[in-house]
Amino acid sequence: MVRSWKEYFTFTKKERTGIYVLLALIAICITIPHFFKTATFSEEVRVEAMQIQKAPHEPTGKLVNRRPYYDYNRTAYDDVHYERKEEPVKGATLFPFDPNTLGAAGWKRLGINDRTARTIQHYLAKGGQFRNAGDLKKMYSLKKEDFDRLMPYIRIETQPAPNYSPDKPLAKYAKAPATIIDINQADTAAFISLPGIGSKLANRIVNFREKLGGFYSVQQIGETFGLPDSTFQLIQPRLQCQPPILQKININTADVNALKQHPYIRWNIANAIVQYRQQHGLFQSTEALLQIVLITPDLYQKIGPYITVE
Repeated sequence: MVRSWKEYFTFTKKERTGIYVLLALIAICITIPHFFKTATFSEEVRVEAMQIQKAPHEPTGKLVNRRPYYDYNRTAYDDVHYERKEEPVKGATLFPFDPNTLGAAGWKRLGINDRTARTIQHYLAKGGQFRNAGDLKKMYSLKKEDFDRLMPYIRIETQPAPNYSPDKPLAKYAKAPATIIDINQADTAAFISLPGIGSKLANRIVNFREKLGGFYSVQQIGETFGLPDSTFQLIQPRLQCQPPILQKININTADVNALKQHPYIRWNIANAIVQYRQQHGLFQSTEALLQIVLITPDLYQKIGPYITVE
């Protein structure tokens, strides 16, 4: 059943009283802040006006800060804070000067104000130095027109180095000779001391030496995996190979697995050596390896120092 619309606007006595009290509280909350703001801003305006009256000869200057207060009557903002403009020094006298040695009185004679003079003196006291006339321009408090006026009179004398004596001859330092290392005795730290060699390459060189059984030539360093030829050419003058004691493999007793462990002997070469030995008997000399088709003279030249028939 549809209710009559009048039922929605019918309130009991308690409900009407509650609505009246609520409306009264809302009105009070809206009105009270207005009175407090008016009193506060009026008091602030009055205090600042008294301060302005106490300084009748306020110098003109550039406005650097706005302290706004809102006047509800004028609806406008007023500027009340000014920076005092520093007047230029009068009676300036121009003369040749060195900014590294000129004192505060000298800067004042040149027409530089006290603030800029103090800045320059503080810069020099902290160890700063003007090496050319343009360095003076970097002083943030020095105006461009002042620098342009002083520029023709700047005379900077060359400062001698600390502890320098004209009568004392300059010491000549001889370059220390480069350290020469033995490639069969050097550890990873010695290889790292070489230019262009890091820890990774140093470890590879040492591991390659151990697998070979020792180096018999400096040129073998260039065969290290990952070593650029340019780096090898750079470090080669600092490498030497003393007569080594190489670890040798007996080709009459070694099996395929023992032979193929050597970096210069691949599996097919190792297998060919064992097969030849089984078919023709023990090797009488290492040169007999040249009878094997897979072993070229160049390969024999490389593996020759590492094999024996004992």
